[in-house]
Amino acid sequence: MRIVAILAVALIVSEPTLADDVGSAASDAPAKTNGRSFTAATIDGEGFKLEPGFEAELVVVCFFGVECPLAKLYTPRLNRMVDDYEGRVRLIAVDSNSQDSLADLQEFANKHECKFTFIKDDENRIADQFQAERTPEVFVLDRELEIKYRGRIDDQFFPGITRSEPRRRDLREAIDQLLAGESVSVPRTQAVGCIIGRVKKPLATSSVTYSKQISRILQKHCLECHREGEIGPFAMTDYDEVTGWAEMMLEVVDQGRMPPWHANPDFGHFANARHMPSHEKELLRKWVEAGTPYGDVAELPQSDSFQFGDTTQEPDLVIPMRDSPFEVPADGVVDYQYFVVDPEFTEDKWVKAIKVVPGNPSVVHHSIVFVRPPDGAPFRGLGWLADYIPGKRMEPISDTQAKRIPAGSKLVFQQHYTPNGRVQSDLTKAELFFADDSQVTDEKYTILGIDQDFEIPPGDPNLVVKSKVSYLPRGGQLLSIIPHMHFRGKSFRVVATRGSTSEIMLDVPAYDFNWQHSYQLTDPISLADIDRIEFEATFDNSEANPNNPNPDEYIYWGEQTWQEMALVMLEVAIPRDLDRKALSPRRQTQTNSLQDQENQFVEEFLERFDKNKNGTVSRDESTIALRRSGFRQVDKDRDGKLSPDELKAAFRRRTGR
Repeated sequence: MRIVAILAVALIVSEPTLADDVGSAASDAPAKTNGRSFTAATIDGEGFKLEPGFEAELVVVCFFGVECPLAKLYTPRLNRMVDDYEGRVRLIAVDSNSQDSLADLQEFANKHECKFTFIKDDENRIADQFQAERTPEVFVLDRELEIKYRGRIDDQFFPGITRSEPRRRDLREAIDQLLAGESVSVPRTQAVGCIIGRVKKPLATSSVTYSKQISRILQKHCLECHREGEIGPFAMTDYDEVTGWAEMMLEVVDQGRMPPWHANPDFGHFANARHMPSHEKELLRKWVEAGTPYGDVAELPQSDSFQFGDTTQEPDLVIPMRDSPFEVPADGVVDYQYFVVDPEFTEDKWVKAIKVVPGNPSVVHHSIVFVRPPDGAPFRGLGWLADYIPGKRMEPISDTQAKRIPAGSKLVFQQHYTPNGRVQSDLTKAELFFADDSQVTDEKYTILGIDQDFEIPPGDPNLVVKSKVSYLPRGGQLLSIIPHMHFRGKSFRVVATRGSTSEIMLDVPAYDFNWQHSYQLTDPISLADIDRIEFEATFDNSEANPNNPNPDEYIYWGEQTWQEMALVMLEVAIPRDLDRKALSPRRQTQTNSLQDQENQFVEEFLERFDKNKNGTVSRDESTIALRRSGFRQVDKDRDGKLSPDELKAAFRRRTGR
């Protein structure tokens, strides 16, 4: 699983027409003009003059923003280009954002060791001269300052999308063609990035102001992430900062990318929903149209009127994911990282709350902590303990509902990192709040609905996979729903059936792998009268899916993001004193040893696939998905059959034995 600076690129970059037909978003060649001369001072105080006859063969003017996440990600590449074209190409970064001060630029240049010329464009004079719109947006000029290329740097990043590598390096190709004496094959593309924060002219008569309405809207919907120390790429706690981002804020709200929430509001009620009401969107729009007036300072909300809902209790135990921080690279895609920790519990622990605390929120996109119980320990569910996603509030603590961690268990941290343009380090921790055994009336745990036997053909834009939750604890309550797919995930729906009546519990019409939401029910749902819970996962393996790593491949189940998953996790609570005799064998607490589980795995595998009942499974008897994704790895003697011994060996490898 992977991603790019999520709250960053996924949410703040512009929404162009996504195109490998690179000119489709802006296909007209840029107009030739010599009106690009300017004189300015660099951030080091040196004079700079751009005029016809400039000494370099080519000049690249890159409009830049030091807080724009996309600009940060491209900084290492721009530095490499300075080295690669030394003596022939001059690269100039121009920051025209009203919210970026000269001190901000100097600090950025020092931290990122910028090798290019950096200019602060006060009053956005140069941006207006070039009619620049976004950061980063590049202009390639020849010696006579004629624009030969305008647009993006490459096509790796789009809203909510990060390819592992760009398919077309537009800026490099334009430079290489010009230096070779050729015309630029694609002279214009659509710039992807943050809207330049131009200087505003506030309307004094506006009834909508920052002090009266907008500050409260931001507190309600944005400050969870957009505050100092959180993953939001800029803070929204200061007017001067907010006014520079105003147009960008309105754009991502209009496009539904902010606040991040993907459940259809027509189905289900969720305690952690992040919908911004239409009347608040309209207030934001009117404020931007009025030039972002500040208003009366006396109307500002009290600084202490906003609470994030986290507990004030001190944790009973803090467990770091490892002894030393993990280093996150400046750019690229970081594979999921897993860290196993032994808390050395000598007795069972009841945990009423777990708070996952990122060591560096600017690069931790999400973190999940699982419990791995020792062999043979009685244990219910999947072992999901807690997670962190940007802006997630800690659930209310209950002394009567808790999760059980068996003695001898280990904790597994799953870490998803998003580079932000600089090498960073992270040491995420789990804060545990223990419950008194005598007060716990309900055990919380996670159950699963899953389908691993599917095949997605190349180019299929709408493959539907259906499955159901294997069992339901009838005496329990449903607390939350967590769907999961990878990059080809298109939509997800969960349906509960009672008798002849079905009810949609959760509908995610536009699934986004970048946001691993846990949809927490406002009111728990009793499972007593629910006959079954089913899910429907839809995948898009076509070229039209911009997240698609490769639309030309057959896709099967797998843990890697270029493979796929179709599953839903349900967090439930069940009374500890529930009469287990009322439960079917599938619903009873698992007490089998690994040896028993191994035998059961082999028995169930043969029961499912051994059609001729000869004690082995041939390739013809297995499914296409099994043949493509794992048959050869299990068939160690290469005889085209899976024997019980080979199945046992595969089970041992899977369980780390």
